Amino acid sequence: MGVTTLRENLQKNIAAVKQLLPSEDILTYEFETADGVSCAFVYVDGVVDKQLLGELVAKPLSNMNLQNEGGRYKNTLELIQNLVLPTELKEQKKLEDIGKEILNGNSLLLVDGYPSGVIVDAKSLPMRTITEPPTDVAVRGPREGFIEDIKTNMSLVRKRLKTPALRFETLRVGKQSDTAVAICWLEGTANADVKAEVKQKIQEIQIDSVPDSSYIAAFLTPRKHGIFHSLGKTEKPDVFAAKLSEGRVGILVDGSPIALTAPFLLMEDLQSGEDYFITPFIATIFRFLRLVAVFVAILLPALYLSAQIFKLHLFPLSLTLTIASSVRDIPLSPNLEMFVVLFLLEVLKEASIRMPKYVGMSLSVVGALVLGETAVSAGFLSTPAIIIVAFSGICMYTVPEFVETGSVLRWIFLIVAGSIGPFGIVLLGAFLLYYLVTADAFGTPVLAPFSPLIIHDLRDTVAKYDILRLKERPEVLRTNNRTRIRLPRKTSGQGGRS
Repeated sequence: MGVTTLRENLQKNIAAVKQLLPSEDILTYEFETADGVSCAFVYVDGVVDKQLLGELVAKPLSNMNLQNEGGRYKNTLELIQNLVLPTELKEQKKLEDIGKEILNGNSLLLVDGYPSGVIVDAKSLPMRTITEPPTDVAVRGPREGFIEDIKTNMSLVRKRLKTPALRFETLRVGKQSDTAVAICWLEGTANADVKAEVKQKIQEIQIDSVPDSSYIAAFLTPRKHGIFHSLGKTEKPDVFAAKLSEGRVGILVDGSPIALTAPFLLMEDLQSGEDYFITPFIATIFRFLRLVAVFVAILLPALYLSAQIFKLHLFPLSLTLTIASSVRDIPLSPNLEMFVVLFLLEVLKEASIRMPKYVGMSLSVVGALVLGETAVSAGFLSTPAIIIVAFSGICMYTVPEFVETGSVLRWIFLIVAGSIGPFGIVLLGAFLLYYLVTADAFGTPVLAPFSPLIIHDLRDTVAKYDILRLKERPEVLRTNNRTRIRLPRKTSGQGGRS
């Protein structure tokens, strides 16, 4: 049976740690104290501030005595705490725990003759600065975004919720990555059942590595093969803090700038953080515009195709003649033509996302002029088909979080419209409505507050009411504390008695 705890011999302790962590980036730095006691640091190269470790720890130790006159060792941890400046110091004996601390970026201090190691926090992990998230740009409101460091993300949330009710509980997930996953909630506000269910599902995750929060979301999703996501996602700390204040439970994953929230309502995709920094009337108009744009993006190609094949008389006569003249010499069938144009749109979208940004402009020119104009001039594609698909693609990006789901739905509706016609579109729409009505996440209906109908919660859906009329938190979240705003009591008169 191997060594599981540290001993009093320094070299044996170093050998035991190196046996546990044999990688070449695990470095050892040895030095001596003023009375000749050998010491050593063990740390991971590249994640430790060596200058901090040397100036604030190694240098003070090299000038101190660890032994009394009788040769007996003093309380090493107490001496170190009194002399060195790093705030986080703790004693550790078990090799397994020591290995985790070193891999997390901490340094291990070993002293010859001392049967324990001292964990010194001198991390210098590489991380990017806090910037505006590229996927959620706001004209008004805060512009900070989460980064890949979970400690920084937790501090950004704490910055906005300065209350002892804000709680964090950190779990470790991943056999190889040992990734930190923090569950966030407001004690006394969040639903305890939702928090317990989220914690239980995370604890049950058995996986080698967790590189991003999407891996955690896959295990928390009730319907594993559903096309609608059942967890909220955001890169903005202000949005995340607002959702916690409503009574939701948040999830932060180390290494991911995308935070998760539960439970999730489908109407959240129509909401933008900017809606709460403009007038309610303008916010309502924008939300209604997004809702219409989503329906146009999903249904317009299917409606055009079904009308062209089955119900051409649904178009006005002048529009019918224009379409007929445009598609007269096209060699492709309406079905195949629409599929080709939509396929080109998806290819251009994927290429523009993954190609270097300096090539993106050239790609746009090639896609618009070469593939678009040239295909029409050559009589390979019709102008109405390109206009329909292009407008559908633009409308889809009014709701960025719905792009993946909307793209899949657009393909499904297009297939049904080309096969069955308008009746197929209606039938598929009814099936999707039934799917959404029966879906729920963490005991909360996804289609709420429309199904089931909750009159109170309609104040912050498509319509955005004034903040003074949102005095209570959403009823569908089943929070423990419904009151959100307490208005001052009205006085009965202008002044007191004389």
